[in-house]
Amino acid sequence: MSTVTRSTLDDLLRTEGKAELIGGRIVHYMPSGDLPSASAGEIFVSLRQYAKKKKKGKAYPDGVGYAVRELPSGRESFSPDASYYDGPLSRDRMCFLKGPPTFAAEVRSENDYGDAAEEEMAAKRMDHFAAGTKVVWDVDPEARTVTVYRAENPTKPTIYKMGDTAEAEPAVPGWKIKVKDIFDV
Repeated sequence: MSTVTRSTLDDLLRTEGKAELIGGRIVHYMPSGDLPSASAGEIFVSLRQYAKKKKKGKAYPDGVGYAVRELPSGRESFSPDASYYDGPLSRDRMCFLKGPPTFAAEVRSENDYGDAAEEEMAAKRMDHFAAGTKVVWDVDPEARTVTVYRAENPTKPTIYKMGDTAEAEPAVPGWKIKVKDIFDV
């Protein structure tokens, strides 16, 4: 009988590519295509400008790791496509951020459609909220929409379409971005 060794955050830190630690397993994610990556980049750039102007918090692009206490689902980390964090920074800035992102943008890739994907994304959003994330975006490049979920009312999202300006209140106070600017890249 073989035993399965449980992976740790230290193992995740040494893992190449985008991955998260869930249930003691390192879950790898495939690279994103052109539009999802460019859209995530636009969100990051706008968040970065906001953080620098406000001199509060930090914006992060795809690939950053957030270490969280183990959640009931078994999740111990997040790696959103773009995020904003206003918590304390560790002395060792080479390690994962400790705690959840304040705001997370999850941009759909080509395999993020269908019933199974919807269930997986909903479960991840609930994990975000259980960890302490205030706002999670579901960014859909095919529909060209930004669906904003808030921790205080996670079943009543706000949907922004082309022509609208999306926001992430109360996680990123006063920050806004035109939906057109996210997708017309």
